[in-house]
Amino acid sequence: MTRAADYLDLVRAPASLTVLGDALVGALSARGPGAAAPLRISALAASSVCLYSAGMALNDWADADLDALERPERPIPSGRISRDRALAVGAGLTVLGVGSAFVAGRSSGLVAIALAGALWAYDTVFKPTAAGPVVMAACRGLDVMMGAAGPGWRSALVPAGAVAAHTVAVTAISRGEVDGSTVTTGRAAVAVSVAVAASGLLGRGNRPAALLGAARYLAAVLPGQLRVARRPGAAEARDATRAGIRSVVPLQSALAARAGSPLATAALLGVETLGRVLGRRRSTGDIT
Repeated sequence: MTRAADYLDLVRAPASLTVLGDALVGALSARGPGAAAPLRISALAASSVCLYSAGMALNDWADADLDALERPERPIPSGRISRDRALAVGAGLTVLGVGSAFVAGRSSGLVAIALAGALWAYDTVFKPTAAGPVVMAACRGLDVMMGAAGPGWRSALVPAGAVAAHTVAVTAISRGEVDGSTVTTGRAAVAVSVAVAASGLLGRGNRPAALLGAARYLAAVLPGQLRVARRPGAAEARDATRAGIRSVVPLQSALAARAGSPLATAALLGVETLGRVLGRRRSTGDIT
């Protein structure tokens, strides 16, 4: 009998905390009329979590045969969830995610459709190709822009680009979780992370809070990437990937401070703390 815990494992539930700040940062950066209204932000957060979870379920559906060899403990190869059910979960969460975005507004809903299309394209077509990290990065960038949809959306391009660039680095390293990465990939990821941290300081918001967020981001993401740059083994790639997934939250905090929102900065600090607590109990899971 399939348990609720099996579905939570399928969608990498703890990792969904890392997307809560995407649309929030987008909305705060755009500063359009009503962009950061509580009901709108709540609908966008629900959309982000649903679409992220859909992507995780679709990932396991698409990779079922490969996981049977490389990750037999995953829900599908272990027999805890059938492949058809995983596809149904992915499709259902996609519909819920897009619907929630439309609650936030028509423009956000249209961006959510593009995001959903990118997620499905990644899992079914682009993941094993050289374009995979770029498509995954587009997904996270669109998640930020979903919050910025409407007047002032151009002001959210920098934070969207920062989250997307971070995602490229994490996804590139994650490809070495089984067979190992490369020194070049590790070094490139380090360079990208430093540039991403710098982007969190560009703006007229709360500079001390933005600096603190950027420092926390680098403290979270750099150690694992530096280890990959020195010794690009599979274990190092897995550790760097997990750290990279979690480190997006302090990045979001820096971007919220950049946008001048102390409340959102504090809220994201709370999300970061919760993620650490859950991370001690279990792994956040791979993103590949």
